[in-house]
Amino acid sequence: MVSKTLELIFDFGSPNAYLTLKVLPELLERTGADLVITPCLLGGIFKATGNKAPMLQYADVPAKLAYENLEMRRFIDRHGLTKFRLNPHFPVNTLLLMRGAIVAEDEGHLDDYIDTANRAMWEEGLKMDDPEVAAAFLSANGFDGPALLARTHEPGIKARLAANTEAAVARGVFGIPTFFVGDAMFFGKDRLDQVEAALA
Repeated sequence: MVSKTLELIFDFGSPNAYLTLKVLPELLERTGADLVITPCLLGGIFKATGNKAPMLQYADVPAKLAYENLEMRRFIDRHGLTKFRLNPHFPVNTLLLMRGAIVAEDEGHLDDYIDTANRAMWEEGLKMDDPEVAAAFLSANGFDGPALLARTHEPGIKARLAANTEAAVARGVFGIPTFFVGDAMFFGKDRLDQVEAALA
C-alpha cells in the first residue's frame, strides 16, 4: 500500500487548530495516513498575506462573527470536545511557543510538546506568552521548561521557524489550520471531509 501523508500547518494561536488535532486521530485511522505537523508562525502568515484573525476581520460584521462562533460551537458539540475553553488572554503572542515547537521537534518530542502546550492554551487558559508561566507548565508536564525555552533564543531555531513560515506562504497558506495532501491545499476544520476524501 502506498503510504499517505497529511501535512498540518500549525500554530497554537488558532483555537481551530486545537479542535482539529482532537479529531484527526480517527480520520488518520480511517485513511491509514500519517500526520506531519509543520510549525509556522500565524502572525507571520497574517503579515505576509494581509489576512487577520476572524475576530478582527469581521469586527464590523457582527452577524458573520456570530456565525463563526456558532460553527465552532457545533463542531465542539458534535465531537464532544468538552475540555475546550476560549483562552481569556486571547490573542496570545505565540512566538515563544512556536520557537519552542521547533526546539521540541529538534529534540524528537514535537507531538508531546504540542499536546502539552495545546492543553495549556485551550483547556487551562494560561497566558503562554509569559515565559515564566510557559516554563512552569512545561516543567510540570514532563519537560525541562527553562532549558527548552532557553533554546528558543538560538539563531538556528529562529531561522527554522521563519523558513517554515515563508515556505508555507509561498505554497498559498493564509491561515491556520491548513492541510496539504500532496500539493492539494485545504483550509479550516470544516474541510476535513474534503481532506479525508483526498486521502482516500
